Amino acid sequence: METRARYILVGLFALVAIAAGFAFVYWLNNTSGLGKRDVYQIRFLGAVSGLQIGAAVQYNGIRVGEVTSLALNRDNPGEVDATIAIERGTPLRSDTKVSVDFQGLMGSPLISLKGGTSASPVLTGSQGSPPTLVADPSAGEDLTQTARGTLRQVDEILADNKQSLKETIDNLKAFSGALARNSNRVDGIMAGLERMAGGGPAEKPKPVYDLTVSLPASSKLHGQLAIVEPTTVVALDTQRMLSLSSDGQISQIGDAQWSDSLPKLVQAKIVQSLENAGLNAILAEAADGPATGNQLQIDLRNFAMTGGVSPVADVAFAAKIVAADGHVIGMRLFHATAPANGSDTPALVAAFSKAFSEAVGNLITWMAATI
Repeated sequence: METRARYILVGLFALVAIAAGFAFVYWLNNTSGLGKRDVYQIRFLGAVSGLQIGAAVQYNGIRVGEVTSLALNRDNPGEVDATIAIERGTPLRSDTKVSVDFQGLMGSPLISLKGGTSASPVLTGSQGSPPTLVADPSAGEDLTQTARGTLRQVDEILADNKQSLKETIDNLKAFSGALARNSNRVDGIMAGLERMAGGGPAEKPKPVYDLTVSLPASSKLHGQLAIVEPTTVVALDTQRMLSLSSDGQISQIGDAQWSDSLPKLVQAKIVQSLENAGLNAILAEAADGPATGNQLQIDLRNFAMTGGVSPVADVAFAAKIVAADGHVIGMRLFHATAPANGSDTPALVAAFSKAFSEAVGNLITWMAATI
């Protein structure tokens, strides 16, 4: 008999423990515990996919109750009536907004109550029926329905702008093709911008060369003469060494350059040569400036390599001696050539110096006889 009594006590204890567990679980899922609730009805004007009895009800993000029943509206089967039980005193008003939200991105759906101004009347029900809130028509749409609607809208936009999108893609294709064809130029432009901004490797200095004038013994000159800076075409107004092809094309030779632009270099070398010949030669800025004596005006016609495979230095300039009153005392064209002993830059410079020396020697001889 005593053994049976102990079994009964153990059984009662187990039943109490199970009941307490159910009560604890119920309390955890209902924030208000077993307190009194207010009952409201939510009318959805469309489907409420995934919403179930027992789903949470939140007001401004705080859980206040749960869904107690779901049923189709008998008068309009397209509508769904949801009954909710929430904490007594929850401030629902006539302008409170209703929507279906989700706990996390893929969580279970819940009813969300938001807003409501203090100036709006408190929500009340009619006799025999609980207060009713009407949800927005889109409140019951789930994530899948929303995504499908968005994709339909995107599809409509793409269909309406099919031709414009095709033209845009064709333009992008043409632009990318142009970039591919001119990739070398683009790389060059970017490298130039990098150098201009001070980046990239330092540019290797270009080799600089000077003319060497060697003149034979000649008659001594006397007096004073102003040497005007030579005039020339734009192509010859450069420091770069040039070559002239048979068809008249002027191009640069390597990366070598003269110690000054060709007009200034020719002027300086002629001044030095005339001074060595005994003439008091002075530099003049321009031919049309004020003159205090005779002027030597030079027009540089050619200073380039010709001949192609067998390069020949070709130097030509026209000289004119003008008196202080403006009349021309004498005028003559000087032309000299000298073959290069090789295609390397020092050999080309030596040929230029030899041809120029010959032309300047003829100039001094002519001046001694003219002045």
